[in-house]
Amino acid sequence: MLSLHQLRCFLTTVEHGSLTAAAEQLGYAQPSVSEQIRSLERSLGVTLFTRVGRGVVPTTAAETLRPHAEQTLAAADAAERAVRSVATLETGTIRFGAFGTVRLYAGASLVADVLERHPGVRVELVGQNSTEVQEQLRRGHLEAAMIAIPQVTAEGLTVIPVARDELVYISADPERLARPVTAKALASAPLVMAEASFRAEDSTRRILRRWLHEIGISTTTRIEVEDVETAVELVGRGLADSIIHKGAARQLLPRLAPDAGYTSLRPKQWDTLAIAHRTDAVLSPAARLMIELATRRIQSIAEPLGAVP
Repeated sequence: MLSLHQLRCFLTTVEHGSLTAAAEQLGYAQPSVSEQIRSLERSLGVTLFTRVGRGVVPTTAAETLRPHAEQTLAAADAAERAVRSVATLETGTIRFGAFGTVRLYAGASLVADVLERHPGVRVELVGQNSTEVQEQLRRGHLEAAMIAIPQVTAEGLTVIPVARDELVYISADPERLARPVTAKALASAPLVMAEASFRAEDSTRRILRRWLHEIGISTTTRIEVEDVETAVELVGRGLADSIIHKGAARQLLPRLAPDAGYTSLRPKQWDTLAIAHRTDAVLSPAARLMIELATRRIQSIAEPLGAVP
């Protein structure tokens, strides 16, 4: 019967072209690797290597075996990671990406959802902007994340839209909230906008720029800040108006700008929220848990798009 140990010795020997080098790589004595290869040959009834000088050359049988051995070891490694990751749901760290605005009205509730199911875990909710979160996904620093679609370059990523949230105009001036805000009115509005460092990639700004560009109008901001909370506070003080997600408006206005309100844009503008992960990733139970909980939480606040992934 074939063993994983035999296949690992076999593949390492193929890679290095030498039993001695394979033994050094694996940390075994050379006779031990030789015995594993001989045992594998006896099990299969074939010769896997021929000696050439101080090295070995794979036979046709070895070349036939190689891809199957690689797939078998890869599957075994994936199975081991999956089993180990179950323990992560009890005492380990669960890490999930979420761009800033999502955290404002879903972050604390999402963490509470996780801890309610698994009180022993450590939770990391990571990210400021979808561009930053996307890069962490690509580099493998995150398994999965909630991002805004307009900022995503989908190459190498699986992106699943799960909800959409309306962009609304917020102001402390009741007259500006009496009716939906048109592009023409927006062009002359005193605006404060968040995401100053990401202004070129910010999802909300991209949507607004596209909308205004279609009708030949441009606008400039009066104030630039980094975080949405500061923008909302400035709106509450009557120093500027802003455009934010409706979910964030409902969460932040009562706390930071109780005298301010919001109204829709005309026509309404929407930002789409999505779950993203690397296309080639085998998601751990922890990542799948976060995807489920984050999607349910966002869909309870914003307009759902499809079922929970």
